[in-house]
Amino acid sequence: MQTKYKVAIIGATGLVGRTVLKVLEKKNFSHIYYNLFASENSAGKKIRFLNQDFIVRKLDKNSFDSHFDFAIFCAGSFVSETFAPIAVSHGCTVIDNSSVFRLDADVPLVVPEVNPEDIFKNSGIISNPNCSTIQAVLPLKPLNDKYKIKRIVYSTYQAVSGAGRLGIEDLETKASGETLKKFPYPIYNNCLPQIDVFLNNNYTKEEFKMIYETRKILHSPDLPITATCVRVPVLNCHSESINVELEKEFDLYDVKILLENSPGIIVCDDPEKLVYPLASKANGNDEVFVGRIRKDFSISNGLNLWVVADNLRKGAATNAVQILEKLIEL
Repeated sequence: MQTKYKVAIIGATGLVGRTVLKVLEKKNFSHIYYNLFASENSAGKKIRFLNQDFIVRKLDKNSFDSHFDFAIFCAGSFVSETFAPIAVSHGCTVIDNSSVFRLDADVPLVVPEVNPEDIFKNSGIISNPNCSTIQAVLPLKPLNDKYKIKRIVYSTYQAVSGAGRLGIEDLETKASGETLKKFPYPIYNNCLPQIDVFLNNNYTKEEFKMIYETRKILHSPDLPITATCVRVPVLNCHSESINVELEKEFDLYDVKILLENSPGIIVCDDPEKLVYPLASKANGNDEVFVGRIRKDFSISNGLNLWVVADNLRKGAATNAVQILEKLIEL
């Protein structure tokens, strides 16, 4: 008889939480009982999910007294820091979407197509990487396995949905002169070369995340990486220009075949027909789209990639659900 599991979705009414529910509906697991949790402001709301009306429950320190096997946290750093340890103390395995535990040496940081073996090195918490990191490491993993990466240069063009509802509202206000709720300057008609706060070295926290998370996921702690992360006036889906220096020589055709045969990747690369990844095409999809694959002639063994993915799906919700799926499978 198939084992039944109890799963809690924390932050079920937020952007990522609702996307998690969409992905779970698509998966349609038959052996999971769900409970939905959110803040006091959202408690009592009804959410239509799996053809049922679920009542959202208030998250508090007693929420995990009734046993849960797994919990997906989608409610931000403070909630994860406060309640994830409580969940773990009650025997629940936490899949966390916040940044709180990502660089903790004892917490695996997982993209299932890249490092699934790390899932089972957990002590109760598994971290979902940053959205911009997730889509980057999918094409980087097979390149690293075959050619060995020597250096990475990231330039990202990140949608406002990555900043939550307030980021979307800032874009929707356009140039109306309304008070901004999220960004320091209007995002409409602008590109803002700042995501999150500036650190002492003048990198932003988002850039720091990409650098150190990539190293952790690829198990390359000393890999040279630099990043510039930019918020752009796009509603959803992040785009990234990735410049890679490889240690071994490569044939461009072989690289394309390698990426086409890698899990979770769709190659869109036909310059003659103007085929390349677009945010509008990636929206609502779970795959990572890769194109503009070409040699960088300024260095030996240099490669350029253009990588696009839905940051709410593969960049957050889908990745978390894939981790859950791996835990249940094994």
